[in-house]
Amino acid sequence: MARIKYIAGNWKMNKTTAEAVALAKEIVEKAKGLKCKIAICPVFTVLSEVNKVVRGTNVLLGAQNMSDKESGAFTGEISPDMLKDVGVSVVILGHSERRSYYGETDSFINGKVKLALEKGLDVILCVGETLAEREAGKAESVVTSQVVNGLKDISEGMLSHIVIAYEPVWAIGTGKTATAADADAIHKVIREKLAEIYSADAAEKMIIQYGGSMKPENAAGLLAMPNIDGGLIGGAALKSDSFAAILKCAE
Repeated sequence: MARIKYIAGNWKMNKTTAEAVALAKEIVEKAKGLKCKIAICPVFTVLSEVNKVVRGTNVLLGAQNMSDKESGAFTGEISPDMLKDVGVSVVILGHSERRSYYGETDSFINGKVKLALEKGLDVILCVGETLAEREAGKAESVVTSQVVNGLKDISEGMLSHIVIAYEPVWAIGTGKTATAADADAIHKVIREKLAEIYSADAAEKMIIQYGGSMKPENAAGLLAMPNIDGGLIGGAALKSDSFAAILKCAE
């Protein structure tokens, strides 16, 4: 079956409200008529204003993270209901920066995944190995462990609301990129693990994005691989021209 390509822009900690609104307007204009699935994920403070720009268009509004709690005395946290209230429909969970800088574990991320799904949000679940883990020959075991633990107690029926983003940690923001063949090999391993814990049909339907420095120069080669179904874009998502160029490669 042909899986639809899905390109999501993770803006990370960038863009003031005015800058975010301007970028969103440019992306909405350049995304008109495209068939691939598209999302942009700005910082929390600009979501409400960006929602006014993307509402009713083919560009989904995403968030970069959310709390594992619904409400209460959790200073500095943002709940799934708060995200939905400002138009968010998808949330990135388990990003390598959350794992490495803020100590988020597989079980903690799994709790967030379950809460997001319960609240009606779609999830982009990030997995990936560090350079040390890759050099030690542990890339496949690390990634499959993150997939299994991140999806613990998630039913096959809920998988249509989840996208997996494979992001080799050593290729994020470094300018380094896994070769298209290397990236596809891990995507294939992820798909095989999904077939093992769910079914061949579920694995075949799962969208698996690549999230390690995808840019206009390498997007076509990566997206042509049989198991790479899109991209979770960092730096190249911060300019509409480069993001639009990647979108065209996904058509």
